Amino acid sequence: MTMTEFAQEGNDMTGSGPHEALAGAFEQQRERLVAVAYRMLGSRVDAEDAVQEAWIRLARQDAAAIDNLAGWLTTVVGRVCIDVLRSRKTRAELSYDDRLPELVVTVDGGAAPEDDAMLAESVGLALLVVLDTLTPTERLAFVLHDMFAVPFAEIGEIIGRSTDATKMLASRARRKVQGTSLPEQEPRQQRAVVDAFLAAARNGDFEGLVRLLDPKVTWRTYHPQGVMTTVGAAEVAEPVLRGARSMTSVLSVLVNGKPGFVAWGANGKVLGVVACTVVDGRIVELLTVSDRKRLDTMGLPERPE
Repeated sequence: MTMTEFAQEGNDMTGSGPHEALAGAFEQQRERLVAVAYRMLGSRVDAEDAVQEAWIRLARQDAAAIDNLAGWLTTVVGRVCIDVLRSRKTRAELSYDDRLPELVVTVDGGAAPEDDAMLAESVGLALLVVLDTLTPTERLAFVLHDMFAVPFAEIGEIIGRSTDATKMLASRARRKVQGTSLPEQEPRQQRAVVDAFLAAARNGDFEGLVRLLDPKVTWRTYHPQGVMTTVGAAEVAEPVLRGARSMTSVLSVLVNGKPGFVAWGANGKVLGVVACTVVDGRIVELLTVSDRKRLDTMGLPERPE
């Protein structure tokens, strides 16, 4: 059904809200729109907000003037996402939530919540981090074309570029993603490396830690005041050893499908969540969340006995 047909059926619209058929048509698009916005923004909450904004704008439109509802909504969501990304980059200080990708933490081998599992499976932590390095227009061109097969001409209309310029944006984004994306390894091999890393940390084995870390390993620690980044095997191993002294309980988990762990201290409170990216038998990236407020909202597993 076209939007003109919706409008003809909905001539009895009143101030109480859009016609039921229009709302139903929007709901049919919601899941796809959230998926687009999530890949653009890296946050389920922000994605839902962007889609809600699209609904608000749709409710104010003349339905008869919209020939292609799916395309119209994709355009609106895309522009909202670009505005959000540009706003993040122009702030003097980025907020903690803006910097941190959405994390889904599940017990290794356990089942994740259905909706979040779908997002985590399709958009891994490593890809979200890589996408965050793209410019807003690069990200939109790459996400819409490479992930959702939206034609370049339509993407160009969203960002105000020609079709050829949009192709170049997507191509540049694709090179960046391919240049920094990491090959997958067998999950058991990845877990074995992380388990060995944990054992070395808890045993105070500095040399063992260094052997398990890539020489250029990057460790990002997220806290309310910002992000602390440490680079280098020896530079990472030292603070890891210091932190391991406070751990009394550890549980193996998956963080957006990547091996990691949750650590608890002597007082029974969570010390942090750690996600690891493993390539060729070494850890190339560590991501740690230690902010109490954020940890309390992540729905973490219970501390093991």
